[in-house]
Amino acid sequence: MKFYDAHNHLQDERFAGRQSELLAACEKVGVAKMVVNGACESDWPQMLALARENKIVLPSFGYHPWHLAERTPDWQKNLEKFLDAAPSAVGEIGLDRWKSDLSYAGQEEVFLAQLQIATERNLPVSIHCLHAWGRLLELLQNNSRPARGIVLHSFGGPAEMVPAFAKLGAYFSFPGYFLHERKLRQRKTFRQVPADRLLIETDAPDQLLPADKNQFRLADAEGKPLNHPANLAAVYSGLAELLGEKVEPLAAHVEENFQRVFGGL
Repeated sequence: MKFYDAHNHLQDERFAGRQSELLAACEKVGVAKMVVNGACESDWPQMLALARENKIVLPSFGYHPWHLAERTPDWQKNLEKFLDAAPSAVGEIGLDRWKSDLSYAGQEEVFLAQLQIATERNLPVSIHCLHAWGRLLELLQNNSRPARGIVLHSFGGPAEMVPAFAKLGAYFSFPGYFLHERKLRQRKTFRQVPADRLLIETDAPDQLLPADKNQFRLADAEGKPLNHPANLAAVYSGLAELLGEKVEPLAAHVEENFQRVFGGL
C-alpha cells in the first residue's frame, strides 16, 4: 500500500534538524507523498530545500492566519516567486476566530489574495479554519476557486455543511488527533464525508494520536511529545476502523483522491 499525507509541517523547527531521519521512517512504512505546508515567509526557503532534496515532499507555500503580522510588504511577490521555484500547492491559508489573542482584521483580505493566486494557477489550496466555518463557506461561494479543488485541513466543521463544501470542490482531510475518544463529533462528521472527497493527514508535529495508536514516539528538546509523520499509517488504520472498512480499499480511495487534487505537481 501507498500512503499519502495531505498536510504536515515537516519544516517545523521542533524537529531540530531530524528531517532526513523522519523521512527515512516515512518511506519505510510506505509514505509515497506528503504535502508540507508553510506558515510564513521565513519557513518557505526550508520547505523548498526539502522538496528539492526529497522526492516524496510536495511543498505548499502560504501564509497561516496566525502569522499574518509577520508578512513583509512584498509577501505576495515572494509567494509567487516560491510557487515558480518548484511544483507546489498553496497553503496553509485560512480564517481563525478561535485563537483569543489573534486579530481577525486583515485575515479575509490575505485569505482571498492567496485563494486568487491558487485559482489563477489552478493549484490546490490547503485551508485552515477555526470557528469561522459559515464565513469561510460564504467567501468560497462568492469567489473563484481552483478547478483542482480545495483541501479543508483537519475539517472540524458541522456535518451539515459537508454537502455545501463538497459542492464547491472541497476535500476533507482527517487527522489522527480525531481518534481521541473526546473527538466523537468529528468522527461522526467524517462518516458523512463522501468516499471520493476523503483525504488523510498527520499535521505533524502537531495533533498527536492517542497513546495506544502512536507507533512512532518522538519528543522535542524539552521532552514534549511530537507527532511523527510516519504515524500516517496508523491514521489510515484508525480511520478504516472508524468507517468499518479494511485499510486496503480505503488507501486505494485516498490515493485516487490525492492524485485528483495534487497529481501532476
